[in-house]
Formats: sequence, C-alpha cells, structure tokens
Amino acid sequence: MRIITGKYRGRTLRTAKEIDVRPAMDRVKGAIFNMLQNRLGLGGARVLDLFAGIGSLGFEAVSRGAALVVFIDDNRRMLDVIEENAGILGCRDECEIIQDDAFSFIDRTLDESFDLIFADPPYAYERTSEIPRKIFDRQLLKKNGFLIIEHARRTAFDPSSLYTLKVQKDFGNTRLSFFVHPA
Repeated sequence: MRIITGKYRGRTLRTAKEIDVRPAMDRVKGAIFNMLQNRLGLGGARVLDLFAGIGSLGFEAVSRGAALVVFIDDNRRMLDVIEENAGILGCRDECEIIQDDAFSFIDRTLDESFDLIFADPPYAYERTSEIPRKIFDRQLLKKNGFLIIEHARRTAFDPSSLYTLKVQKDFGNTRLSFFVHPA
C-alpha cells in the first residue's frame, strides 16, 4: 500500500497481513481523490476516517495537505499500525488516533465537524446503509464537505432530506458513494 501523491508520494505504508482487512485499492483511492480534486481543497482540511483499517485514505489526505485526520477503528492492532505509519511518515501531529466503534464515536461527537469524512466498513457490515443518516443528522459534515463511503455494490442507501447522494462509481464489487448536503 503506497501514498499516491502529495508530500509523501510513493511512500509505502505498513500493512497488517495477519488481520483480515481490505485497504482501499490504489485505483479506488486514486478515483476518490481525483473526484475531490476540483471539488474540495484539502489544504488545512479536517478529515474523519471511520473504519480506518491501516489508515490509507487518511494518510493520503494528510499527504495532500489535510491539517488533521481523526482515525477511528475498533481494532487495537489496526490502530497500532496507524500509529506506526504516522511515525514513519513523520505526521503524528496531524493525526488523532481513537479506538472506538464508528457509531459510538458518531453518537458521542458534539460541536465538531469535518470537511471530509471517509467510511470504509467491512462489506459484511450490516449498518453501512445507516452511515449517511447518522453523519448528517449529527451535523458532522461541514456545509461544503463530502462524505465518501466505500462499500459493496449490493448496499443501497435510502433517500433523505438530510443529504444528497451526488455520485456513485463502481470498481468490480466495490462502489464509492459521495454524499453532500442538499442544495
């Protein structure tokens, strides 16, 4: 797993081979950031990386200028890998690493908002379709921000007045869904 571009371009992230995780593939990660390129400046951005795994999406955001990435994962070993990668890259000051369940974190977070939120739950995660409603209901996403969920193609999201599903892009069994505030 490597950083695609930015100040850490080409640097390799440590992975956790002994743990069953599905880090974002380079082509999926590239598609995410290419789509964001003209829509959201990452310079100084606050980013939330839910279901962070090894943190590849969050570290890509830091490499591209994000001021802070909050990594959330409930697996202590994954967070140790994120901590190690932050040290290797020299970006520990831009990282907040929290062991927690994503929904518990969302429920407890008050008076905090983010420019960009990634959610990359396991494909078998039963609550994936609830993520947009929770994020927008709790007002965790800034007005011009993006919520990006990487999920199985079979996952569907109910329409809501809280958010707009702006774009979906497929990569085999993987689908990226981009959510924004309603116009």
